[in-house]
Amino acid sequence: MLDAPPAQAHAAQASGLSTGDAWHRSDGDLGVSVVVTLLAAIVALMLVYAARHVLFTLNRLLGTQRHPYLDIDTATWPEVTVFVAAHNEEKVIAGCLSALLDTDYPAHRLTIVPVNDRSTDGTQAIIDACALEHPGRITPFQRERGKSGKSAALKDALPFARGDIAIVFDADYIPRRGLLKQLVAPFFDPEIGAVMGRVVPLNAGTNLLTRMLDLERAGGYQVDQQARMNLRLVPQFGGTVGGVRLSAIQAVGGWNDNALAEDTDITVRLLIAGWKTAYSNRTECYEEVPEDWPVRIKQVKRWAKGHNQVLARHGLAFLTSHHLSARERSDGLLLLLVFAMPPLLLLGWLLALALYFLNGSALLAQLIPLFALMTYTTAGNFAAFFEIAVAAMLDGSHRRLRLLPFNLLGFLVSLFAISASVVGMLADHVFRRELVWDKTLRYRQGQLK
Repeated sequence: MLDAPPAQAHAAQASGLSTGDAWHRSDGDLGVSVVVTLLAAIVALMLVYAARHVLFTLNRLLGTQRHPYLDIDTATWPEVTVFVAAHNEEKVIAGCLSALLDTDYPAHRLTIVPVNDRSTDGTQAIIDACALEHPGRITPFQRERGKSGKSAALKDALPFARGDIAIVFDADYIPRRGLLKQLVAPFFDPEIGAVMGRVVPLNAGTNLLTRMLDLERAGGYQVDQQARMNLRLVPQFGGTVGGVRLSAIQAVGGWNDNALAEDTDITVRLLIAGWKTAYSNRTECYEEVPEDWPVRIKQVKRWAKGHNQVLARHGLAFLTSHHLSARERSDGLLLLLVFAMPPLLLLGWLLALALYFLNGSALLAQLIPLFALMTYTTAGNFAAFFEIAVAAMLDGSHRRLRLLPFNLLGFLVSLFAISASVVGMLADHVFRRELVWDKTLRYRQGQLK
């Protein structure tokens, strides 16, 4: 067994400690220092997100609001193709197609392409009936094979597109009559590669979960997305209720059929190449949100896997793109890291426990205020709670704020669901498992006409 260095042994004897005790104290201090450093780094990162949410909220309340394309009502409207992604959507597809047919976009410039992706229910029959009833306006695309997932289906459907602008809807969405013009208008700006509208739950009053998700959507769109638009940061194309410039998509390599989060993938690749994304807060479309916790958890896990997949693939290229300003790169990096934060928060909790067992309780006590703030403001799938409160106020629905404490429950569920998804994604990579697309369950019973 090696002897302790003479200087250390002398110091140990002078302090009344044995050599072994000195080594133990040294190792213990090193362990505490490492844990404190890691915990402080996590707290600092969480506080960055807190400051970001404060900035967005204050900007939404006090700043100048940018709606640069909203007043365009009369124009020479370009040819547009609307893709409606559908997999086993017999409950909702008729309502979506009926609403699209009723929009005020010039009919001779509009092609509606329902993308029936290997449905095994009555989806195709409903689509065919709508196409027969409105000849020339609906061009169905039946997809019987290929990779699962919306991105792969859209990639296969591209030959049916007319014009350079494509609007994408999920089958459960109900657009307002003037929505297509509002989504197309930003494309008169040649720098715009993608456009996103606001998503509003239509089944918000069903139960506690849907009411909580309604608050989440309000915070994410009414405050978060609009503030990014105001500050010329990085609004995100959300994959539905949005549009893309097909020539821009082709220039960056087309739809990635291996992407679980095709919306984030497209947003990031367009930004890297110099294209901009516009957000239109007053362009509202209505969706179904999950009404059951298991469905919600599956949805969040899919988002987390897809989002982190984009971070791994394109994070470095995004940070080094010469087309982006420093603030765009900073905001985009924080956006890409959102679904990596919950595992870090859990790690922070474990590090705090480690400090206790390493006799670092005094240091832990000093960190408790910051740790509490980190827990309160952490970035997961939900917008920060104060963003949600301000969004409810801006929407004129103050009574919804009574439900705000329940969002802590939703936050905790998402925290563990996202963390489990990250672990599962790492296991998928190690064991080379194929990523699987989990479809969100629909609840609507009748067909909207």
